[in-house]
Amino acid sequence: MGKVFYLTLGWCAVALGLLGVILPVLPTTPFLLVAAFAFGNSSPRARAWLIDHAHFGPAIRDWEERGAISRRAKTLAVSMMTLVLAVSLILGAPWWVVLAQVLLMGAGAAFILTRPD
Repeated sequence: MGKVFYLTLGWCAVALGLLGVILPVLPTTPFLLVAAFAFGNSSPRARAWLIDHAHFGPAIRDWEERGAISRRAKTLAVSMMTLVLAVSLILGAPWWVVLAQVLLMGAGAAFILTRPD
């Protein structure tokens, strides 16, 4: 039962990660990290496919080996957070929504920016 759960979780995470490639506000890498973890508990073949993938593999390997996030990914992530905050301000979001965004995205940005390149 656990293997089926992790395999299902892995493929759902891959699907969400692929959506993140298309949708700018949905992150790709965290979902692929979850998929790598889940496949590690369920399917060595699926994990090998993900780790060896030409596009997704390097980010996963960097994270697993050094806890690193590429400079390009950092720039993109922080830029998207800033864009979301700007759109919220332009659209006149309630103050508590803007405050929540500042606090939560600020914490996320601080974490991202403190990881090695």
